[in-house]
Amino acid sequence: MHAEKHNHQIIRMARLLGVSASGYYAWVARGAQPAGPRMQRQRVIDEKVRKVHADSDDVYGAPRVTAQLDREGVKVNKKTVAASMRRQGLEGISPAMFTPVTTIAGVKPHRLPDRVKRTWDQGAPDKVWISDVTYLRTGEGWLYLCLVTDAHTRRVLGWAMSTVQNSELIESALRRACLVRQNHKPEGVVFHADRGTQYTSEDTHKVCKTLGIEQSVGRTGICFDNAMAESVFSKLKTEFYDRRTWATRAQARTGVAYWIEKVYNRRRLHSAIGMLPPVEYEESLRRDRRPGKSEQLPAAA
Repeated sequence: MHAEKHNHQIIRMARLLGVSASGYYAWVARGAQPAGPRMQRQRVIDEKVRKVHADSDDVYGAPRVTAQLDREGVKVNKKTVAASMRRQGLEGISPAMFTPVTTIAGVKPHRLPDRVKRTWDQGAPDKVWISDVTYLRTGEGWLYLCLVTDAHTRRVLGWAMSTVQNSELIESALRRACLVRQNHKPEGVVFHADRGTQYTSEDTHKVCKTLGIEQSVGRTGICFDNAMAESVFSKLKTEFYDRRTWATRAQARTGVAYWIEKVYNRRRLHSAIGMLPPVEYEESLRRDRRPGKSEQLPAAA
């Protein structure tokens, strides 16, 4: 009615719409009055919520927006944030449904046990590292990405990308992870993956033996035995990679490296570690070291 008031009479529009003209004029009068304390607070909250959501690349939902506001000293409950997001038409991004993919084992895989049994987080850093390989589509063809993630701190320690999916890709990511932990030799860490040929190869077995790392693999065809690694890839693709078009492999390498190191490791809030980024969580573990505590982490790389 307000938009059409110069084209049609208010009384006629009110009659056709089945509302009262007096109600319209009361609404106009309310809008002309200065905003009350409640409305002013609502506008402030909306502005802060909008900024946090934009800073997350439009990824965060109400829980993470609330957590980030709390980190910034703004105390507001999740329901208030959710209402603000609805008012502004803001939505978070939810990971896509997990689609099981059967892994084909190598021809002669080592008799490697499952040392994890889906208990990936064993209460301390460098107890379990998880790994997997995924495919990234580019305009020049496929690019393969391997990640090595600390199951307790959720930090991606090592990563490597290649046009070829082989054991050298695994070795590059694993050695990068060891380099991040250079002041803390990771002997005894369990390196868990699926039974893909790259992980069960003789070359990967030799690398792990050299580094003092214990190998672990899930059961053949049971995708849930490596679900945590799949979860990291789901976040990468849902929140970042699949929202863009990648003309070249070089663009994809640069973009994914940035997302891993700057966004996932240092900015993205993780619910499993108290709504903190992984690097910040590791720093809190160092500050909170107590006698007899097993977490001994190097300085952040």
